[in-house]
Amino acid sequence: MTTTFTEETRARAREIIARYPADRSRSALLPLLHLVQSEEGYVSPAGVAFCAEVLGLNKAQVGAVATFYTMYKRRPTGDYLVSVCTNTMCNVLGGQEVYDTLAEHLGVGHDETTADGKITLEHAECLAACDYGPVMTVNYDFFDNVDPQAALGVVDELRAGGRPMPTRGARLCTLKEMAVQLAGFADERDGAVADGGPGEPTLRGLRLAQEHGISVPGFDPNTPIRSKAEADAAAAKAKAEAAKAEPAAATGSTTRDVKAPDAKNPQVRTAETRQPDARTAVPDAPGTKVPTDGVPPSPRDAQAAEAAGTAANPPAGDGKPAGDEAGAQERNLKEAQK
Repeated sequence: MTTTFTEETRARAREIIARYPADRSRSALLPLLHLVQSEEGYVSPAGVAFCAEVLGLNKAQVGAVATFYTMYKRRPTGDYLVSVCTNTMCNVLGGQEVYDTLAEHLGVGHDETTADGKITLEHAECLAACDYGPVMTVNYDFFDNVDPQAALGVVDELRAGGRPMPTRGARLCTLKEMAVQLAGFADERDGAVADGGPGEPTLRGLRLAQEHGISVPGFDPNTPIRSKAEADAAAAKAKAEAAKAEPAAATGSTTRDVKAPDAKNPQVRTAETRQPDARTAVPDAPGTKVPTDGVPPSPRDAQAAEAAGTAANPPAGDGKPAGDEAGAQERNLKEAQK
């Protein structure tokens, strides 16, 4: 089925693209994928074609990005994406039991949606909240320290039309509403960012810092955030003043000055790092003069050095590690050739 995106979606797409320099418009692809997901509930083939059309890319380029990130769903997803962490820490604390209980109760498995279209369940490799484990999220909002019964209570309330309050963060919204926010637009629901609060382990770290007088030197929370242009101008001014105050000392070398690493073309810097030779200067710091005068080593010297290194480092024995049995390898090769 072909989807025709609304004019509002197209207007928002133009607004997203306008956030980036004209020659960097493809950087808008990630928020655009969230935008099409906000309309359809997933990134459909039509959504891929739409993003390719507005950015002047081909569908293969868009599809490669959409299939790389797990936040982009490639098939219809429920109103609420319930993600249960089953990675090491949460698993030890009972995460797998929470997932198994939900799977049995909802009658679905990983990346499957309930018949009423309300909930999609998934394993999550890590939700980056080990100090709150076991954790699960609903549309990426956290429910901390859950057990099977607490998790059942959340999904039952969701299916009944309610929106349970997350442990941390703002009020719950549907996956489509969340995708609008991820595309870079404000949540316009009344009281959308009300309620919620920080987690206790997070507050504990803050209290310990306050008790022991730990703070960032010179930090002022009221300092305004400068624009990129203001920051670049301030950095250029500071660099010019530093150059006047501390001129580079001469080393007596006739070699040219070496530019700072960030002043070099990235391709040149990478090439020098990977394949240094006798003429490659070491870019230690701005203004540093690296003496590279002298005769580069002859091929014969290099061969002698290589031979000496080989002699000093004999190869490991022929013993194979456990499980690396030759017979099994031969059998696998024969089976692959059939």
